[in-house]
Amino acid sequence: MQLIEINKARYRKHLNRVIAGCAVGLAVGSLAISQTLIALFPDESGTHFHWNVTGVVISALGLAWLLNKYRTHPFMIEVVYVWELKQALNKITRKMAKLKAAGREGNADALLAIHYSYAGSKLLWQLDDNTITMDDLAIKQAELDSVAAKYNLTLDANDYDASILKNF
Repeated sequence: MQLIEINKARYRKHLNRVIAGCAVGLAVGSLAISQTLIALFPDESGTHFHWNVTGVVISALGLAWLLNKYRTHPFMIEVVYVWELKQALNKITRKMAKLKAAGREGNADALLAIHYSYAGSKLLWQLDDNTITMDDLAIKQAELDSVAAKYNLTLDANDYDASILKNF
């Protein structure tokens, strides 16, 4: 997955609309489905918990289906890209201890995966205005650059391929 520049304003606008749409869809859908089920199948004891849960589950499944169906729509490009980037970074983070150990020994793939993780994290944190941890990231990147220089490696995030994680 290549790192690309994202229009921050467009991303935030679209993300906020997707979140708001999901919240409204879940609330309205859950109420409509559960009230319909309660009207069709009333419970003499007055508890309708199972119908309410059914309404939430059906609404959540419907929203998941809609999001998946429209994931390739131009409106969703930035939102889906960031979601997929977060998943890719999560895979790296789960293997970070092994990657760092291999990187200290000069493993180019490990250093490349760590570099990609740092570059992707920087991109995400800039989109989310998370500037508090940027200094820590800069320190980690400088340490990574010194290790790469020690082994005469040039790291480029565009060279990263998720398949290299299988080695760790």
